[in-house]
Amino acid sequence: MLTTLDCPDTTLPAQPAPAPVARPGGFTADDVLDAHRGGKLSIELRSPLVDKRDLSMMYTPGVAGVSSLIARDPAAAREYTWASRLVAVISDGTAVLGLGDIGPKASLPVMEGKSALMRSFAGLDSVPIVLSTTDPDEIVAAVKAIAPSFGAINLEDISAPRCFEVEERLVEALDIPVMHDDQHGTAVVVLAALMNAASVIQRVMVDLKVVIAGAGAAGIACAKILLAAGVRDLVMVDSKGILSVGRDGLHPVKQQMAAVTNPRGLAGDLAQAMDGADVFIGVSGGAVDPALVRTMGPQPIVFALANPNPEIHPEQALANGAAVVATGRSDFPNQINNVLAFPGIFLGALDGRATRITEGMKVAAAGAICAAVPGRADAGRIVPDPFTPGLARMVADAVMAAAAAENVVAG
Repeated sequence: MLTTLDCPDTTLPAQPAPAPVARPGGFTADDVLDAHRGGKLSIELRSPLVDKRDLSMMYTPGVAGVSSLIARDPAAAREYTWASRLVAVISDGTAVLGLGDIGPKASLPVMEGKSALMRSFAGLDSVPIVLSTTDPDEIVAAVKAIAPSFGAINLEDISAPRCFEVEERLVEALDIPVMHDDQHGTAVVVLAALMNAASVIQRVMVDLKVVIAGAGAAGIACAKILLAAGVRDLVMVDSKGILSVGRDGLHPVKQQMAAVTNPRGLAGDLAQAMDGADVFIGVSGGAVDPALVRTMGPQPIVFALANPNPEIHPEQALANGAAVVATGRSDFPNQINNVLAFPGIFLGALDGRATRITEGMKVAAAGAICAAVPGRADAGRIVPDPFTPGLARMVADAVMAAAAAENVVAG
């Protein structure tokens, strides 16, 4: 079992990225539309194309020599194409933000946004791709068919439970990193935040009693990474109650989670699960009675991550005794934002020539994010600002080290 109990003792790189340009705080709906007009992405040349010599070098006849080299030695594609640092951001548009199943065309601006973040925070190129199918077989076939053009696959906004099958099949089929960010990006940041929150209340993380409300993509990924990091008492709750061995009607994925969680054999609903718990993690989108916070243990930690409406409003959580509160919103302290994780994870996976993204690499990423909080964490600051200079590089270095340690690096 992997164990990450405390933030690693590390520092940010000596040569940080330039600070972002300050901008006015507010914006209107027209501002948003203007920012997206024509899309958010373009392709830039890395080699000049200004005369006939350049044309002959970059295209015919010169390019034939490069293609012939790669035909003889496929590994040469890493050096002579952009594939080794190119990420495909792929969605079927079935679980987009808080909008739900809006279809591929409507999801494309979100995928463009992920690509923009990948470039801005990690310097990686990526291509947004939306698929006009929701069939897992067709999604897997499509991704496998285009995989030679890419160094990694970022699955995005694919609804549960299909997302589990799609990711698992692609991980097994491809020799490049594949990650469904809705699951694992959220989970990595939750772990980082919980490591710091535990230090704020002076508790050992492995001794915390954790309740996760929601057993979809994010909830299950959060459970898996917390277990990998050493949490021993974890209870999951879905719309029908606590996941437990023997409960009828559980999807196979939930059956697997029931077998490795709920060690005290609890039964009932969320109220029973939260009674005496130390940590509440909400990834369900449903409203939760704030009074339940009062039934939790001393100095409870509340991560209400539904967006835009947290399961428990932060002010109500604090009024009912919560010691540390986090949400998925940017207008409250401690935003659990995937952008803290995925740029650095993909950067580290690509720079480290990883063939997959393991649970250990995700735990390492969480440790780096945890350590990036400047100074000593407090209740109002348990995660770093996304614009922290050098954050993606710090995460990438931790991911690379974990990939090497787990021997998932291409030869």
